[in-house]
Amino acid sequence: MTAPDAGIRAGDGRRRFIAPRRGQVDAACFRHPVFGGYGEYLALLTSARWPDIDALNARMPTSGPRFVAQDAVLLGDGLHYEARIAQGRIATRAENWHDLFNATVWMRHPDLKHALNKQQCRQIERMGTRERSPAQQALTQFDESGIIVQVRDRALLNLWDRHDWTALFHANAGRWRDGGISVAAVVGHALMEQMLVPGRLLVGKCLVVQGDPVDSVARVVESIMAGTSLVAPTELRPLPLSGIPGWHAEQDEAFYKQADYFRPLREGRVYPRPL
Repeated sequence: MTAPDAGIRAGDGRRRFIAPRRGQVDAACFRHPVFGGYGEYLALLTSARWPDIDALNARMPTSGPRFVAQDAVLLGDGLHYEARIAQGRIATRAENWHDLFNATVWMRHPDLKHALNKQQCRQIERMGTRERSPAQQALTQFDESGIIVQVRDRALLNLWDRHDWTALFHANAGRWRDGGISVAAVVGHALMEQMLVPGRLLVGKCLVVQGDPVDSVARVVESIMAGTSLVAPTELRPLPLSGIPGWHAEQDEAFYKQADYFRPLREGRVYPRPL
């Protein structure tokens, strides 16, 4: 089997992604596990008409930032996107899938989005707006393509760190079902947007929480706020999402041998300890 778009990995910038129009999207795609934690917001994605700014703000906590229309007047303030969020305004383009998915993540995980914004602003204050630090690159990659994975079985993490994809996904398929390893949260809005194209094989950029915490997302938020996570892109583990049992139609052993998608470990690549 030849994997469609196997070389396109979300967030890697190899090819500009153009999302289909609203009427061209098959609503069945929103039943994919990528959207598993967003059930209460699916009406915003599947309704016949695009939700307006007021409809988005109605789903936000009253004490947090508000979505505002991104237009020439707004952009005329000359502020950086992240600086504007720190002032309570999330610039949002009309009828735009990328920004709509970003809005749903703000609704579902506001504490995480606040933490990412706070660290981005700290980096901008230190670096200015002309250059980007490794931390800014990591924060952006996680914001766009982030997944939080919980691992209870250290042996599975060792397989992942070696990029032994067949063992991690195929031989240990049952461990993805019994909680030995699991996706705790999908937080990358670019990943969601890419799911609009059927058959797209995506790669998430992951932070890993080991053990059995009450709330893996809260653990990640705490680490980001403390500045101990997302200090460099190399700490993000790649995860070929279509390899997760049940996340793709065809998952026989031959599927996991596609080296252009299930890439081998790069020489010298070492991942950090999980949270």
